[in-house]
Amino acid sequence: MSKLITNSPRFVLKLLHSSKMPAFILYGSRGSTNTDRVRLTLAEGGFTDYELVLLNLQKGEQKSEENMKRHPWGKIPAITFPEGFTLYESRAICKYLARKYSFPLLPRDSDVEAAALFDQAQSAEMLYFAEPAGRIAFEKVAKRFMGLPPNDAVVSDALRLVDMFFDVAERLLHQNDYMAGKDFTLTDIYYIPLIQRLFACGYGDVILSRKAVSAWWDRCMNRPAIQNMLATDKEAAAAARE
Repeated sequence: MSKLITNSPRFVLKLLHSSKMPAFILYGSRGSTNTDRVRLTLAEGGFTDYELVLLNLQKGEQKSEENMKRHPWGKIPAITFPEGFTLYESRAICKYLARKYSFPLLPRDSDVEAAALFDQAQSAEMLYFAEPAGRIAFEKVAKRFMGLPPNDAVVSDALRLVDMFFDVAERLLHQNDYMAGKDFTLTDIYYIPLIQRLFACGYGDVILSRKAVSAWWDRCMNRPAIQNMLATDKEAAAAARE
């Protein structure tokens, strides 16, 4: 069973295991939507045999020489295995882990139509949702930590695109329970961190005002693994404030 501890000088959280070496190390950051995308995947897969090391982005630890070796663009997340294999980019990591450890979050290889629909849904999430939603998160959250004011024009334009996206998603979700079809997949996980950020920024109405989208969101958020991870994060955040 994994144990969560805090290394307060660097705000590093690690999932420690008994005596054996963990399967891999996940390098990320507290509050990072990309890191949480990977953590949600691991939670859904019921996988705990890893170590989580959180870098302090405000101190620029993601640009350190050590991290640049893991992620040549100096970002997070990245994973490293004891034998030397390293992978970066959250969606690539999620997909790799799901395949490597047989998480039930991808269509079967033999079902080429389902696989194609998954790829289609993944592309839609990246191009039509994550790009504008990410801009909102940067303007409203990241800039606050940087001591900079948000650009309201950028937020307004990005919010218009997010609204347009969910207008289309509303029609599609009247036909399917999840973004790639009838089953919960990685594609649904990809949405969760940025939608949470939209709620935190006061834009939850883009979800709640649409019946089918809101029902899909409830189905995702009521999954036990997701509930457990979010509860653990809330407790950790409360402890860090004390």
